[in-house]
Amino acid sequence: MSSASGVVLSEQCLDIFQELKLKKKYKYILYKLGDENTSIDLEKAVEEATYDDFISDLTSGGPRYAVYDFDYEKPGEGQRSKIAFYSWIPDDSKVKDKMLYASSKDAIRKRLVGVAIEIQGTDLSEVSYEAVLEKASRSN
Repeated sequence: MSSASGVVLSEQCLDIFQELKLKKKYKYILYKLGDENTSIDLEKAVEEATYDDFISDLTSGGPRYAVYDFDYEKPGEGQRSKIAFYSWIPDDSKVKDKMLYASSKDAIRKRLVGVAIEIQGTDLSEVSYEAVLEKASRSN
């Protein structure tokens, strides 16, 4: 399945996502467009990390997509965990990159079955722990 931009998702990306979702093997996964801008490729899969570690990786080098196994506590209901999908396209990205990442998002997002919340970030405030916690707490 390709996106409006013609970009396709590599099978390795789906395999790694399944390991995060079903086996809890990874805390987060970073994806980015390949060198030719024709595919979405695995950039990094991390087994153990804090949310700050994740944000540091996510925001360290231009646009990318990510999946994070977000743990939080819901008052009166205890510990919860939700898989969050991130589309990180910083404000200072090149216009071409912004357009390519925005038009390619569906190629990855629709194939990652089991994502509970979706975060679109252009600056740090939109991907802060508090912002994601608020979104996670509102969803079922």
